[in-house]
Formats: sequence, C-alpha cells, structure tokens
Amino acid sequence: MSSRPIPLDLLPDSATVEADGSLSIGGCSVADLADQYGTPLFVYDEEHIRARCREAVAAFGVDRVIYASKAFMCSAMARLVSEEGLLLDVASGGELYVAMHGGVPASRCTLHGNNKSIEELEMAITKGVRHIVVDSFDEIERLETLSRRGLPAPKLMIRVTPGVHAHTHDFIATGQDDSKFGFNLGNGDAAKAIVRIQNGASDGAKAGELIGVHCHIGSNVLAVNSFAKAAEIMAEFSKPYGLPELTLGGGLGVAYTEGEEAPTITMWGSVLLDACETLGVTAEVSVEPGRAIAASSAITVYRVGTVKEIPGIRTYISVDGGMSDNPRPVLYGSGYEAFKTSDVMAERPLTARLVGKHCESGDILIFEGQFPSDIAVDDLIATPVTGAYGHSMASNYNKVPRPAVVFVANGASRLVIRRETYEDLVRLDVS
Repeated sequence: MSSRPIPLDLLPDSATVEADGSLSIGGCSVADLADQYGTPLFVYDEEHIRARCREAVAAFGVDRVIYASKAFMCSAMARLVSEEGLLLDVASGGELYVAMHGGVPASRCTLHGNNKSIEELEMAITKGVRHIVVDSFDEIERLETLSRRGLPAPKLMIRVTPGVHAHTHDFIATGQDDSKFGFNLGNGDAAKAIVRIQNGASDGAKAGELIGVHCHIGSNVLAVNSFAKAAEIMAEFSKPYGLPELTLGGGLGVAYTEGEEAPTITMWGSVLLDACETLGVTAEVSVEPGRAIAASSAITVYRVGTVKEIPGIRTYISVDGGMSDNPRPVLYGSGYEAFKTSDVMAERPLTARLVGKHCESGDILIFEGQFPSDIAVDDLIATPVTGAYGHSMASNYNKVPRPAVVFVANGASRLVIRRETYEDLVRLDVS
C-alpha cells in the first residue's frame, strides 16, 4: 500500500489545492462548506457533471445517452442532465415522479425494472414516457391488460440478456444467462417475446409498439471489449427484425482508488460505435453510461469523532457517517481512498480502518486505508468518487438522518438536498 498523497486525478475536475494546503471545489472551500452545511456532506462539482454529459453527447449524439437516475437522483440532477441533452433511465414510479418534479417531461424518460407494477406501467403510459423496456412475459400480460382498459399503446423495447459475463462484482453483473433481468437470448425467450408483442394476445390486445431491443451487461464495467462483444451479439440477434432502435446499455466503470484505470466516455464511444459500424448496424444506437456521469464528480466530507489504536492489531478511525451514506463497501467490498481536506498533499503513512458510527462491526468505509500520521478528532476527512450509489442508496439505519447534498460552481454553492432532521424520521409515523 502506498503512503503517497491522494492521487489528484481521483478528485473532481475543479478541485484545487490552495496555498495553505486545503481543498476547494468549484471555487468553494470544503472547510467552509462543512461549517455551513454540516457533515457528512456530499459535495458535487456541477461543471464536472456537465462536462461528462457533454462528452457523452459528443460521442453518441443528443437523446442517445440515457442517464441512470439510480446512480444519483434529485430534482436538480434531473434538470441538469436533461439540460445537457441526456435522457433519463427511471426504474420505478418514484424515480419517474422525481424526474417530472424536477421539470423533466416523461417523454424524456425511459422506464426500466424487472418487476414493474401495473400501477407503475399505467403511470408511465398516462404520463407519456419515451418508451418502456419490457423485462418479462408477465409484464407483457400487464401491458395487454392496460390496453384492454383503453390506455394508449406505449413504445416498447425488450431487454435481452445476451450471455455476456462482464468482469465486475456478481451483484452488479446483469448480462449473463443466470440473471433476474430480461429475456434470455440463448434459450429463445427473447425471440418469443418479440413475436408475442408484435402479434398480440389471442383476443387482439397488444402490449404496445415494439421499437427496439436493449441489453445491459453490468455496472462499473472497465473492459470496453465486453461492450463490443455485447454489440456483436445484439446486432446479430436484432438485425432480422429491422427494428429502428438498439440500446447497448451497461454501466461504464470509473477508477475509485490509486492504480485503477478506467476508459473515458470518449474511448468507450469510439470502441462501441466502431463495432456497430463494422457489424453493419443501421438502427439508432443509444447507451447508458451509468456512474461514469456522476461518480467522480463528488466527494463525501466527514468529521473524525474517534481515533482508536489497538496495539498490534489495527487503528480505527470513526467518522460521523458510514454505511448509511455509502453501503458499497459493505455490499460489494468496494475500495475507496481518503485524505484530510486541510492538508490534501500530506503523506499518508498510517494504515487504518475507516469506519462509521453504526452499531455494526461491518460498518466499514475503507477496510485498509492510508491516512496522515497526525489524523485527529475533529479533522475533516473526505472520500472521493462518491457521486454515484452513495446518497441514492443511503438509509436511516440506527435512525441516522441522511446527509445534505450541495452543488458547487463558480465560487458559489447551492443546497440541492437538505439534511434530514429528527422530525423527518417520525414524519411517516401514524401513532
């Protein structure tokens, strides 16, 4: 393990080390932000997000990039990505509601999910979503039921599991044959789904208008050749049907720790579109870059509450957040780096475990991290690359309120999600 300072390429684009060694993002002092908004605190570099959106649009085209709202979603984020020419992938009625609350019309949203309720499907159709990505034969039947009730015919894509095993954690791999998602290509279910949608039910009810096929091979995928392989399989499968659209989804990965490398959105686009051209794909190709839009745009700022050295065993550094604001280490064994925001370029010779405040031994943010030797109570510590699947997966475990989120740009900060209060914790109680 390296004792070197935090690699600056893990920080948001606008991150600056000031003359006194402290960190600023978007022209705002992180220490001042912590004082103003409290900790834990998610700090997002707004221009970083916009830059990644623009890079994706430059690579694939306007309305050909679909942001995975599950990575990070609030009204402000929905507006931002839509302003930059991205569509939104929503995987629940709740995500669709938030997108619309943020001013994004349903026509700029695509509905995903492996178990959509009939209420969610009805909501999507009546609000006018761009298309619904159909995931099962049961869902086709639900859509036919809604057709019988007189609802308009929605545009549909079917999700295909192409049998590509992406090199990522098993819990976020989605393109292999053994998956809860989509119609299996290898066993013929995908072809059967197309026939069922195009022909309709025996009584003439039709689920909707089939416009294309979709695949998603996994989240945090770092090997672009996996996407090229999926493109090859999907092109071969879809070509006979002559459908106008093809979505080659599957989340492009990012670097989380020193030494990790990830392809840029531009590199990914080049590989994927070159593969499609070689394969003779004539359909409009769309993609879902996932965390690559949001992950590296943010840091999470914590305040140290306890430094506990157990001689001969390890040192524990406890902060005022934990698994309730970043469950990824617990779920996936994900790795992160950490550093003092007051001394960004400090050497980090101390090996320690960064833990949260929850009543769980597994409440771990960094299993074996490197820290400055003078780390102390009340220091501000930041973990970079927390812009995706942190706040969106946050919980109230131990009744800990979820953190605030701020966007920073051009020397100004704006609160986009306020910190929860104790009153919020009982707001839904009925007695």
